[in-house]
Amino acid sequence: MAKVEARLPRSYLFVPGDRPERFAKALASGADAVVIDLEDAVVAAAKSPARMIVAQWLAAAPERDRVLVRINDESTPWFAADVAMLAASGAAAVMLPKAEAALPLADLRDACPGITLLPLVETARGMLVAGELAAATGVQRLVFGTIDYALDLDLGDALGQPHPALDHAAAHLALVSRAAGIASPVAGVTAAIGDEVQLLADLARARLHGFGAKLCIHPLQVATVHDALAPGAAELEWAVRVLQAAAAAQAAGQGAVQLDGRMIDKPVIERARRTVGRAG
Repeated sequence: MAKVEARLPRSYLFVPGDRPERFAKALASGADAVVIDLEDAVVAAAKSPARMIVAQWLAAAPERDRVLVRINDESTPWFAADVAMLAASGAAAVMLPKAEAALPLADLRDACPGITLLPLVETARGMLVAGELAAATGVQRLVFGTIDYALDLDLGDALGQPHPALDHAAAHLALVSRAAGIASPVAGVTAAIGDEVQLLADLARARLHGFGAKLCIHPLQVATVHDALAPGAAELEWAVRVLQAAAAAQAAGQGAVQLDGRMIDKPVIERARRTVGRAG
């Protein structure tokens, strides 16, 4: 099974690909990763100019390892040109919308050797092959496109509240991600920009299913996401004590570990390690 990196983005902030004046601001927002969007955020007539803007900016971009480009999906007339731009610019990572098969991911890797892939699962077809997407070479993690998925399944106004179809899909993405040995999935956007309560509720729901990051559509959402994903003081203190107790037992050659009158086994120690990792 592939080894998952210990520290991955918690937040992915979208910025329109035709608004270059916002690129540096997005990087300065505190977001762990910035997604320059050539898909939904750019109208058809502006696709080509936006692609040129992104290519020029990437050529001299600072912190390009924090930048992803969301290109247009393979069914569109802009896909091939987007991929060519990625290859020419040496982009570090790409988010592929409407991911429904592993072959386009392989084609992307062939055209852009070494590029990191984040398939965006937002259709029923994509959900049915999510395991294949997760297992494809170069895939770091899956992203759940909740808005388009709800539309594809005709769920009505399902966002912003618990819904069995969305819960089932989220659990499935987390399951196939773990089975493939890749990082935990990224939760979809919260469209209500100024509604912190809704943002936290959406993130809490995603965390229940094992998600470890979230898409953001405004810089105001970034700090809230980071704070919510960080362990609380009591949780972090517990994790540190568990790891200290485990280390002391190992140094003493003891197989069993006890803390506060409770046996500490391997799953508990691993949970403590992950908790400390979330604290950075």
